[in-house]
Amino acid sequence: MKIWAKVWIKDKNKDVEVLAKALTNYLYEYGPIQNITRKYNIAPEDRAALDQNTANRIAGLLMLYLSKDYKRINDIANKYNIKSSYKGEITPEIEGYIEK
Repeated sequence: MKIWAKVWIKDKNKDVEVLAKALTNYLYEYGPIQNITRKYNIAPEDRAALDQNTANRIAGLLMLYLSKDYKRINDIANKYNIKSSYKGEITPEIEGYIEK
């Protein structure tokens, strides 16, 4: 019988760690979460816990991707592909340097 469980990966990968932190900042630092933090007076330690949890999950996904464990990635996508508060279609968004 299979059960859904949270597992912590003990292997460290410095590149994954750096990328997970960068992606967490990319997602949260300049956007709605910053406004929500201010509006609802979210304590710095609660915000730090949110950031840490997000970075840990991103790192886990990156480790699965690097190990080519696409079945587990697919399992996660299927489990969390639920209706939520999304207001419309998902539009991929990126930012970065461009040549002008």
